[in-house]
Parts: sequence; C-alpha cells; structure tokens
Amino acid sequence: RLLLCLTFLIFSFAAVSQKYKPTDAGSKVHFIIKNFGIETGGDLSGLAGDINFVPNNLAACIFNVSVSVNTIDTDNESRDSELKGKKYFDAEQYPLITIKSAKINKTNKSSSGWYQFVGSLTMHGVTKPIAFPFSATPKGNDYLFVGVFSINRLDYGVGSSSAVLSNTVKISLSVLAKKS
Repeated sequence: RLLLCLTFLIFSFAAVSQKYKPTDAGSKVHFIIKNFGIETGGDLSGLAGDINFVPNNLAACIFNVSVSVNTIDTDNESRDSELKGKKYFDAEQYPLITIKSAKINKTNKSSSGWYQFVGSLTMHGVTKPIAFPFSATPKGNDYLFVGVFSINRLDYGVGSSSAVLSNTVKISLSVLAKKS
C-alpha cells in the first residue's frame, strides 16, 4: 500500500511539474507597425526565460519570457540601428522586452487548447498590464504557444508622437518551448 501511494505521488508530481524553455529555433516574435501608411514589420529573437505550463492546473502556470532588443531585424540595417538607439528602444539601457503572467485562464472559445494570458509587458523600462488569448499546441514533449495582441508604443515611451508612424503595434507570438 505504501509503495502504491509513493508511486502515485511520484507520477502526480511529474504530471504537475511541466517546465519548458522558450527557444529561438521554431519560434517567431514578429511585430507590424504602419509607417507612412504602409505596414512595416520586423522580428525579435534571443528568447529566454521559464514557462511552467500545466493545462489541467492553470493556477500552476507561469510564463516569464524575454527577447533581446539587440536582435531586432526589419531587413534594414540602418532602421534596425535607429530602433536600437536612444530615440526608440534604447537597447543599451533596456536590453530586454519581458512578458510575465499573473494568471492563465480558460477562454470561452469552443475549441480546446485556447487560454487567456493575463500579466504584464515590460519594455523600455515601462511595465503595463496586458491580456490576450493564446493557443497551446503539444508538439511531442514540447509546446507551441501562439498569440496576437496590440500595444500603443507611446505607452512604453518608444519613440515620440509622429504624423507618419502609427502608435499601434501589432505583435504576433509563435513560441516553441522545449521541455526542460
């Protein structure tokens, strides 16, 4: 009986402890902003952090993930350099953009695998609350997390008001997290 209880506890702990590491390989952090009315985009990489994802115990879920501002890539080296500078992201002083969960909720979407992220986004030294739906798809022992949300760049002190550059930035996340 004792052996049966110990076995149950070991398997229960293994089922609860679902730790993952985000990876650049198989992931994409993409943004789109209108510049002169034309959608311009770019990508960020340097994913790092910790994810604890337990679909049957959402209270145990934790996301604490960052990307490196110095990896910004818009297919234009001059623009990338300007974006990394003090006028926009100030990568030297604020090298990371970080997203942290406060809680993960189920959504009312009819298909399974959809959740609601509630937490904060820190960029350019400013932390603001953020919430958005995301999907979690098992990929063998790993997970692919996909979500989309928009922010106002001025809320984070990124750049200044402009007649040609939109304030709204759409961010698409497709993050492959490997079991650790």
